[in-house]
Amino acid sequence: MTGRPTGGGPLLDDPSDPDALRVALGRIEPRARHDPGSVRTVRAPGRVNLIGEHTDYNDGFVLPAAIDLELRIALVPSGDSRVELTLAGTGERGAFDLDAIGPATGGWLDYVAGTAWSLWEAGVATRGFRGVLASTIPASAGLSSSAALELASAWALTDPAGGGVDPLTLARICQHAENGYVGVQCGLMDQAAVALGFEGAAILLDCRSLEWEPVPLPMDRCSIVVCDTGSPRRLGASQYNARRAQCEAAVTILAAADPAIHALRDVTPAMLESIRGRLGDEAYRRCEHVVREDERVMRTIVALETGDLQAVGRCLVESHDSLRDLFEVSSPELDVMVEIAMDTPGVLGSRMTGAGFGGSTVALVERGAEQRLRDAVLREYPARTGLTPRVFTVEPVGGAGVLESRLAT
Repeated sequence: MTGRPTGGGPLLDDPSDPDALRVALGRIEPRARHDPGSVRTVRAPGRVNLIGEHTDYNDGFVLPAAIDLELRIALVPSGDSRVELTLAGTGERGAFDLDAIGPATGGWLDYVAGTAWSLWEAGVATRGFRGVLASTIPASAGLSSSAALELASAWALTDPAGGGVDPLTLARICQHAENGYVGVQCGLMDQAAVALGFEGAAILLDCRSLEWEPVPLPMDRCSIVVCDTGSPRRLGASQYNARRAQCEAAVTILAAADPAIHALRDVTPAMLESIRGRLGDEAYRRCEHVVREDERVMRTIVALETGDLQAVGRCLVESHDSLRDLFEVSSPELDVMVEIAMDTPGVLGSRMTGAGFGGSTVALVERGAEQRLRDAVLREYPARTGLTPRVFTVEPVGGAGVLESRLAT
């Protein structure tokens, strides 16, 4: 990597307008002005996980949905191995060379460079580009802005766009970037949700077999409301990796008693209870969360299939309680946000979403109660925490890809 990103100034005011993004690219890249047909815009959505937290790296089940908060890159191929990317909101620029990527430096550019490195590792050809990036995904809110940046980068770095590989393979390449380059030992859920997103549906992903299917959501009866606590997600690589290491250490102990156990996915509550004394209290709590969270995912699927939204809501609340008390990755701000939601008429269920220690909550809300929840959060949350929240009503959308846009001149 050739140096730290350099600063500039804002290039556009509205990151949701793809044509404005193309115009912004034209301000720093003459070719985009003179040959607008050479401009490609790629997009990658954020994701909200409805249920199934910290189960992905334990070979379990997850139920995320890609959402209509998204990240976009307008770009022109550079004709060389140089990648230069400018943040539209600040003018900050990062650059590296595909032939000499170098080590991670701890900034946002690592997710782009890491994706390039992982594509090379997978034998997928890459090419340089000049681009401008804009996003409506709030950073550090637990909505997978990093996975969105990885998937958008994968589409931007390849020709044909997406590298000619299927979306799930591309998701695995991006996961490898985060594991092997950025240094966060995440599971596949975030990248898979961003890559596989399905309009009007969540994605049920079996993180062992990698089989997946869309699960239709009754959006005519309910809404998904994301509440950003304004408390940045503080789960760094070391804390996230520590939770994963605890789960893996527990599996080693469990496998000594039953060789058929390869991951917490293979453990039942009864099996876990039978060797509780060998795990220690903390390891037991971690395992209990994961084992019962997998069960909650499947209960949620059944409830959605039968139209029992009250049961779905109960699963969300149980999940939050477990993440707070057993896996211990909640925060005071997340707990307050869930309390406010559950005291609001029309809210069926609420839980923290994402890895934890800050970020956002997700609430399943009856149609017509969205504004009531927004008003309650904006009124009560600042008074209880001193922080400024943001509330988003989101829709499930399709996964990452090329964004069609009229030519901007």
